[in-house]
Amino acid sequence: MEMQGSRPLAITQQQAWDALNDPEVLKACIPGCDSIEATGENAYAITMALKVGPVSARFKGAITLADINPPSSYTLGFEGTGGPAGFGKGSARVTLTPQDAGCELTYSASATVGGKIAQVGQRLIDGVAKSMAEKFFTRFDEEMQRRYGPPPQEGEAAADKPGALKKLWGKLKGGGEADAAMQK
Repeated sequence: MEMQGSRPLAITQQQAWDALNDPEVLKACIPGCDSIEATGENAYAITMALKVGPVSARFKGAITLADINPPSSYTLGFEGTGGPAGFGKGSARVTLTPQDAGCELTYSASATVGGKIAQVGQRLIDGVAKSMAEKFFTRFDEEMQRRYGPPPQEGEAAADKPGALKKLWGKLKGGGEADAAMQK
């Protein structure tokens, strides 16, 4: 299986890097993830539940990071086994590029599966992988908004993203919208 894509993120490159290297963020964002624990430098153990068509299993595996270039990129290697359901292994190259209103995450992944999971068919496997990637990014966006506030609105500077300073200034000036209405 081969998969690639890109996603704009409404956070800085450094914030995205920190989040992508935080096991708690990853646990919350990876669909079916039960745990991610550091096992050494740039190495993690992961357990997760996965369902592909009629095949369901709890996978235990390992993640290793290589070719690390903070805060820009790394290669993530993974492998896991789900008992009789089968196994999966592969790698993903993740790159973060600064943009005007945040950063862009691009990825390219390849994986192989074996056992009962491989018997359900490549089309179903690809569909589940794409669905999991979409769910991950949806959850990641939600977690980043929870941590850093909503993305900037059209015309709003990235530095004003949370809008707290703007709101505070409006209150100090005497009510913001009410103040503007009085001046008309």
